[in-house]
Amino acid sequence: MDTVSSPFSIANIRLFIAFRIFFNARFYYPVFTILFLDYGLTIEQFALLNTVWAITIVVAEVPSGALADIFGRKTLIVITSFLMVFEMLVIAFIPLGNSTLIFWGFLINRVLSGLAEAMASGADEAIAYDSLIEKGSAKDWPKVLSLQMRFRSIASILTATTGALIYDPAIINRILLWFGSSHSVTQQITMRFPIYLTLLLAVFACMTALMMQEPGPEKEPDEKYNIMKASAMIWQAAKWIARTPFALAIILVGMCYDHILRMIVTMTSQYYRLIDLPEASFGLIASAIALLGLVTPRVAEYMVKRFNPTQNMFWVALISLTGLFGLTGFFPYLGILPMALIFIGLMLVSFFTSHYLNQITESHYRATILSFKGLAFNLAYGLIGIFFALLMQYQRKQGLIIHPDQQQDIIENFAFEAAIGWFPWYTIITLGVIIVYCGFRLKKPIFRDEK
Repeated sequence: MDTVSSPFSIANIRLFIAFRIFFNARFYYPVFTILFLDYGLTIEQFALLNTVWAITIVVAEVPSGALADIFGRKTLIVITSFLMVFEMLVIAFIPLGNSTLIFWGFLINRVLSGLAEAMASGADEAIAYDSLIEKGSAKDWPKVLSLQMRFRSIASILTATTGALIYDPAIINRILLWFGSSHSVTQQITMRFPIYLTLLLAVFACMTALMMQEPGPEKEPDEKYNIMKASAMIWQAAKWIARTPFALAIILVGMCYDHILRMIVTMTSQYYRLIDLPEASFGLIASAIALLGLVTPRVAEYMVKRFNPTQNMFWVALISLTGLFGLTGFFPYLGILPMALIFIGLMLVSFFTSHYLNQITESHYRATILSFKGLAFNLAYGLIGIFFALLMQYQRKQGLIIHPDQQQDIIENFAFEAAIGWFPWYTIITLGVIIVYCGFRLKKPIFRDEK
């Protein structure tokens, strides 16, 4: 086995980092919701389309991981990149004016996006980790994760800032005027600019995926038995997780933190309004928080060397619960600090689950195991979304009882603040149940002192 002086001298590692950047750093993220609305969709259609996206990921997550392990991870990554191209093409060139056509176009976009997310989940990580194993450098995986997360943060800052600017026709018209042009553009023109740039990133993702090399011997798929092989792989992976206390604990504890913190992150704009931050500052705040991604991975890299998994689990608990309890105060302006802790906690969870799960998973079903992790995380995220919607309905009714004469927006704010107050207690109860379950059911400590 050849060893290397640096993991970044391995081509697949460099390509893995590049693929993660091209696939995830999307110019339309800062205007995601209003993009749908400006195309002519309603807020109800927006919610329905993203539900379809989440369901597609849940359905496709584990089967795609098994197919990656059988037919090769590169195959799935290439398919993923081309799906990204197609999802962008659909909304980049769909004509305006026909609401039915636009809805079906965005429905196709959401299904393709969900399939791409599911296929990318685990396959790219598996090919990178196995490339390290092939070169005897598996211990360097934290370094790879750290650099990848930092580069993604830099890319997110650049794409978020650029995407928000080019979406605004007033800014584009000022730039045109500054260059001496008499032309002007409207919102219907500029709203496609972030899509065009993301389409360009999708092309780069395709080029990156095609340059990857499958580590180990070439796969020779037998199409006659592919469904049977995939089913057997899924079943074997599920049994392995159930029989491996450490793997089960990583997935369950990571799922606990991930779905709660992600739910909070999706509601940042409403939270910022309630702590008296002007809407014009939201983009700057997002960029400032993204800067945490330059530091947090370095801290996580140190933590996996310095602390055992049990200690890291409790560090994440401390950071997350401090953030969640801090959010409930809705402190004007200063409320941004607990939100920063939420983002830090989410980044640590992503780093730790990837590091520990890859460390103990065998190569031949690595992508399948990672897909089970993605399935658990996304399923829990979908369920907490339903829970939060029901909780908002309940709190809204309570608000009407307590403040029958208040305006609708006051009632909505009351319901939101009351609903956020449930999150820290929900976290404590859910995490406690998971720890008790893993310890009692498996009759072993849920975390070993592995590093």
